[in-house]
Amino acid sequence: MARPDIAAGNVKATAPAACPVCRAPAPQRFLSVEGRDYWRCGICEARFLDPSQRLSRQDEHAYYRHHENDVDDPRYRRFLAKLAQPLLEKLDPGRQGLDYGCGPGPALAAMMRDAGHDMAFYDPFSHPDASPLARTYDFITCTEAAEHFHQPADEFDRLDFMLRPGGWLAVMTCFQTDDARFADWQYRKDPTHVVFYRAATLRMMAAQRGWSCDIPVKDVALMRKPAP
Repeated sequence: MARPDIAAGNVKATAPAACPVCRAPAPQRFLSVEGRDYWRCGICEARFLDPSQRLSRQDEHAYYRHHENDVDDPRYRRFLAKLAQPLLEKLDPGRQGLDYGCGPGPALAAMMRDAGHDMAFYDPFSHPDASPLARTYDFITCTEAAEHFHQPADEFDRLDFMLRPGGWLAVMTCFQTDDARFADWQYRKDPTHVVFYRAATLRMMAAQRGWSCDIPVKDVALMRKPAP
């Protein structure tokens, strides 16, 4: 394994012009490990892979085919309940929702339907029909998807457009908390994971759009668009 090197002078990639998460200029050099270069934003605290080193769309799709997210797997449902339970406590009955980045098995959409909500779902690889993106929703879920976003600021703007006033955006992604362990962090080693968020990152993204942000448990953020 290559030794991680945080020394700025040893990161060879050209600095991106802006942070892809909050659009702040001049991200800082962070770390080079296993042939990959990472940057950090001093404003929103996100860490992200150098854009030139992302997988191609074809390779990314091929990697996703190895994921096994069975809609009926009780263990997977328990994992998703970490987000579903606090979100359901916020929702009135019979709301309309979108599972954004649902993957091949939209288990969370099934769980929300079981709870009485009407659900649509979208995934650029597994469910690429874009018609759900032309509608608006009372809530949107985004579980284990935000770390794949190549342009998070643009993606969150799209989610804002689809979210009705007073609506909820529920995001689940493994929060990055310890720079010293970043090189050996299993979440980093997934080649399709290109952006890593902290709780502070998601709070800032919410604030930029005028949303509130609650962190009910680690790795889950519930953001609310203000009602008129």
